[in-house]
Amino acid sequence: MVSDNERQRARYVGGAEGAPPVPPPGGYAGAKRRQPDLTPPPLPAAPVDEKRTPGSAFGWIALVAAILFSLTLLGVLAAGGTDLLYGVTFLTLQLVVLGVVVAALFSPGARRLGAIALVVTVLLNVATVGALSALRTSASGDYEGVKTAEQRHAEGYPGIKGTDPQQALSQQSLEEVRATADELFADVRARLTDEFGYTWTQVGAEDLRPERNGYGGESMLYEFTTAAWATNEPVQDYDRKLEVMRVVNEVVLDHGLWDLYAFNDPANSGIDPSMIAKLYGSDDPRTQTTWEYYTENYPDPLRFYANIYDLSNDVDGGFRTSREAQSARTGEPLEGLQLVVIASAVLSEADRAEFQEKLQDYPGFE
Repeated sequence: MVSDNERQRARYVGGAEGAPPVPPPGGYAGAKRRQPDLTPPPLPAAPVDEKRTPGSAFGWIALVAAILFSLTLLGVLAAGGTDLLYGVTFLTLQLVVLGVVVAALFSPGARRLGAIALVVTVLLNVATVGALSALRTSASGDYEGVKTAEQRHAEGYPGIKGTDPQQALSQQSLEEVRATADELFADVRARLTDEFGYTWTQVGAEDLRPERNGYGGESMLYEFTTAAWATNEPVQDYDRKLEVMRVVNEVVLDHGLWDLYAFNDPANSGIDPSMIAKLYGSDDPRTQTTWEYYTENYPDPLRFYANIYDLSNDVDGGFRTSREAQSARTGEPLEGLQLVVIASAVLSEADRAEFQEKLQDYPGFE
């Protein structure tokens, strides 16, 4: 027979052997439920304001230094002190400012201002401002800020440094060179037309350029280049070329010039054959694209050139291309004989009196 205690125990463990007993109705006396944690989470830390950090003062130092240095450069630019910009002082200051800016970039509280200072430094520095100053000075010719009074005086020297000014007064004048060249060209053209039937084209116009005086200014002397004369017919046969140059040589001797000198001939010029090949297409006159003959009337300034251009010896088409480009610029024939006269450091008769007067202000100059 089952006792009352056994029945009570069976009621708790029935079907769940070994499990803890089920709590009695209403739960155990004094038991409490676990309450949820209602404590609010901590607020995120407020961002650090760079403006309020001690490091931002270093950023302001970098920015102000960059701006002040840039303003100084612009001031020197306005004053025209190109040489001063590239002096040791400005280069040293540039390095100091750059060092401060770079240091600011590595400082947490100064990076933003350091970046601005870097932009200012990149835009306005010794290199950029110095280049602007050099370009402006070169374009305007204004070197007053760096030249002495003596240097500015020397700029007005009417002669050429290293040349005796009396040479310009004793040699042929510009007008005499022009007249001599015209007579020389006329006689050469007449002889070659009579003997070979050549016709002629005048190429371009004469060119007159002031010579530099060697002291930063222009002299009163000129480099004079005549208009050229060219045959309309090609001159290609080797023997014909020799005959043409023989006739030209006879004419220049009649006009008081020296014998023609062949730059393109290795046997006579003394120029290295490899250089002759580069200049004239070959080191053999029989296969050259260009013949260049020269003479002068030293001690007078006239220099006479007679060149023959021959497309029949152009093996790769390069010479034809260069001649076509030249012809497009000047209108000259592609090939044939071409004559020109050049004279350097010649004085015009109209300037002779003024030239002598100005020389009085430059004793000892030469």
